[in-house]
Amino acid sequence: MTFNSRGIAFLLAICVAAVTTAFLSLFEEVTRNALVVTFFVSLGATYLLVFIVLEFLIFREMNNIYDLLQKLRSDQPINLENMDSNPLNPFRKIKEDIHQFVQLKEKEIDELKKMEAFRKEFIADVSHELKTPIFAAQGFVHTLLDGAVKDKSVRTRFLKKAAKSLDGLDLLVQDLLTLSQIETGEIKMHFEDFDIRRLTEEVFDQFENKAEKKKLDMSFEPGIPDEVIVHGDWKRINQVMTNLISNAVKYSGEKSKVRVNFIPEGEFVEIVVSDTGEGIPEKDVKRIFERFYRVDKSRSREKGGTGLGLAIVKHIMEGHNTKVDVRSTVGKGSEFRFKLKAGEEHHALDEV
Repeated sequence: MTFNSRGIAFLLAICVAAVTTAFLSLFEEVTRNALVVTFFVSLGATYLLVFIVLEFLIFREMNNIYDLLQKLRSDQPINLENMDSNPLNPFRKIKEDIHQFVQLKEKEIDELKKMEAFRKEFIADVSHELKTPIFAAQGFVHTLLDGAVKDKSVRTRFLKKAAKSLDGLDLLVQDLLTLSQIETGEIKMHFEDFDIRRLTEEVFDQFENKAEKKKLDMSFEPGIPDEVIVHGDWKRINQVMTNLISNAVKYSGEKSKVRVNFIPEGEFVEIVVSDTGEGIPEKDVKRIFERFYRVDKSRSREKGGTGLGLAIVKHIMEGHNTKVDVRSTVGKGSEFRFKLKAGEEHHALDEV
């Protein structure tokens, strides 16, 4: 059996009117006509008062709350801005709490949807990236097992190719582990003062042979002091410079230039890695820090790499409370910039 505000108000009004009339009937001087008038006046007044209280302060708000919960249950869009609460309403606090709960849940649902989409994309990307070196090494090994192992020259060549594929697989797994450990906080940053010019020179040495093969000019901008002290995690900044310089060398043509510059900016030092290579299309600039994102997938695979280098760079920079700014023009080259705090022990840049 269900009740509405009118039914409840009418029943309460009859009860109040009956009690009031019965009470007045105890007095002998009260006439029958007065009792009838009293009954109907009490009935009408009580009905209006109870109906207004129940309808506008209780039933209507309870129905609004019920509708809100129904929409939340059925995933219907909810416009919370139009659901204003009456300041006289005793259910206002309940309604506001439900509004806050709905907003929180909607944010959580949006985040879960994004995470689900990211998870599916990430699994597909990882599967694709792992498949390439595994199939390559598998093909070389099976070819040797099928009889090619008897030919010494073929055997050596195929084993080298299989080893190269497995090295690529190992590099991919290491980058995945590094990225995962940085995101989960397993890798802690160890901040110290160090000479970033010396660090960069060591990175230059790693790519000296590749630069010479392409007749590529890899050097510092003129005027940089012999010592540039910054504050950060030496090992992680080494990864950043290695990835940025590696990409600059990889995607630059013959007789191109790769330059590194250190620009003092008050308490910070801006590090700039630039090249005169292929450049990055404007539509791809915002996505190059995504995992496995490649501007030109076919050419990128030919040039090697795991597709995780810039994603690692992004997370390392976030660990240093900064970010990488990218400027690029197709056919003219790219420029990557980030800032680090200047070291406290030495301020060689300020003296220049």
